[in-house]
Amino acid sequence: MPAPTYSDGMLRQILKDTRVIAVVGASPNWNRPSYFAMKYLQGKGYRAIPVNPSAVGEEILGEKVYATLADIPERVDMVNIFRRSEAVGPIVDDAIAIGAKVVWMQLGVRNPEAAAKAEAAGLTVVMNHCVKIEYGRLHGELSWSGINSGIISSKRRNVDVR
Repeated sequence: MPAPTYSDGMLRQILKDTRVIAVVGASPNWNRPSYFAMKYLQGKGYRAIPVNPSAVGEEILGEKVYATLADIPERVDMVNIFRRSEAVGPIVDDAIAIGAKVVWMQLGVRNPEAAAKAEAAGLTVVMNHCVKIEYGRLHGELSWSGINSGIISSKRRNVDVR
């Protein structure tokens, strides 16, 4: 099933308005995608708070690990989900309960029923996309590694100056 498409404007607005991200499924292992994404987001100025019941009592990238979204003692703007699609429903319920504004499901994670529930509660939903990749694409960073993001070009635009 193809990834849903979202406008660049919508994704930019989410990234602009977000300050605190709960990373559900954050791993303490440096070679896991959730760890790498969390580190990248921290480097871009976001507060990334790890949620992983298996790692409670630890720190990941200098942040205390929480068992659930409800345990986080501050406001969360975005819930970034690194879990199987089948596990998303209860996470969305928790995201609604804590007043998050955005639910973002990582690459390969899709749950249309949970997405519809979140949208009905007023949350913005992104499925099957990576926050790190989208940030890099929208800010021209992907082209640094030779990937054509379509955002930055060395070609001159045709400008009619009559």
